[in-house]
Amino acid sequence: MKKITFIGAGSTVFVRNVLGDVMLTPALQGFELALFDIDEKRLNESETLLRAMKKTANSQCEIKSYTDRKEALSGAKYVINAIQVGGYDPCTITDFEIPKKYGLRQTIADTLGIGGIFRNLRTIPVLLDIAADMREVCPDAWFLNYTNPMAVLTSVMNIAGGIKTVGLCHSVQHCIPDLFKNLDMDTTNVRAKIAGINHMAWLLEVTRDGEDLYPEIKRRAAEKQKEKHYDMVRFELMNRFGYYVTESSEHNAEYHPYFIKKNHPELIERFNIPLDEYPRRCVDQIREWGEVRDSLMQSESLEHTRSPEYASYIIEAMETDIPFKIAGNVMNNGLITNLPKDACVEVPCLVDASGVTPTYFGELPPQLAALNQTNINTQRLTIEAALTGKREHIYHAAMLDPHTAAELTIEEIVALCDELIEAHGDWLPQFNGERQVAQVPQTVS
Repeated sequence: MKKITFIGAGSTVFVRNVLGDVMLTPALQGFELALFDIDEKRLNESETLLRAMKKTANSQCEIKSYTDRKEALSGAKYVINAIQVGGYDPCTITDFEIPKKYGLRQTIADTLGIGGIFRNLRTIPVLLDIAADMREVCPDAWFLNYTNPMAVLTSVMNIAGGIKTVGLCHSVQHCIPDLFKNLDMDTTNVRAKIAGINHMAWLLEVTRDGEDLYPEIKRRAAEKQKEKHYDMVRFELMNRFGYYVTESSEHNAEYHPYFIKKNHPELIERFNIPLDEYPRRCVDQIREWGEVRDSLMQSESLEHTRSPEYASYIIEAMETDIPFKIAGNVMNNGLITNLPKDACVEVPCLVDASGVTPTYFGELPPQLAALNQTNINTQRLTIEAALTGKREHIYHAAMLDPHTAAELTIEEIVALCDELIEAHGDWLPQFNGERQVAQVPQTVS
């Protein structure tokens, strides 16, 4: 029996979407859906939910939970990853609260910045352990990564993990629908060309029946900026750099040095930036799950409609050899010629029985490549820190982060990194050695 293994299956709502999609796909009937999570309670909840969905869908997939990861992976043809190492409490709280002491504020902190760096550092060892298990028990499996920080983790699995990996994100899929809805424009017959890096890919061309829609988009965006709305940062970036970026304004506010500045607090109001947004979402999600969990667990059958998530479509394309196009995160290797070859880029990819085949793009507009490079710098140094265990590369990654470097001195950055390493404790055992002592001004509080 063919096998799809879901690592991080305690993410019940996400499991419901992704594996619910699999159970609705005719070509994927008969697969074993292997569930693994370190939280057995959440694992059991996900299994209960999927069994109710299986009954409604009349699916022929087999659902099985595992408490041993290697056993869950054994013989898998596809592995879907959705883990969050350290969770909201304590690690996300740590990633937000300690930087606040230094005057460094964040919105999401799951991709770049101080929060992204430390999320990477605690996640990479776990992924490399998974990769080691996969090389032993399912070496030919495809690893479909949904976990952030997307670019770094996908790079690590390809470079150091030795596993066929593609990173999957929603931002490209939602780019055109969200933009056009905000501007009250019709998406019918719209064609787009998008490339860049994860969370900072660029809408390079947008047309309808050969007509360039950018002039109208920019006209409406300029009018929209006269009122408060949820996408003000992206519209400002488009105004200044010429192109719309795929990921949300709350994300991009912290990828650049222009928007969250302790000496210019008026920018937060001006660009409608939701500081501490991710912790609020975590609290809301925990509360909302608590409110619906009991009723869902008691349901004997649950309806599901196939979602836009890429995973089931990728597996279907590989199994049937019917091509499907995705926006995938893959190693660059010359796809975008003015970004480093060893960077992880987000480009259109064709999926069929031969696997994931990225498409060549060429050069990005120079200003966009330069913006991407500022994020790639921190990504590459974070990987270097994780793979070498050298503490100084954590400092380097943070010093090169656009937002952190714009807000803090070198001494403050080193002190912040040291405090975060100490606070993470057993989550970062590889960095418990001798630390560099920073002379921090007394103004830091």
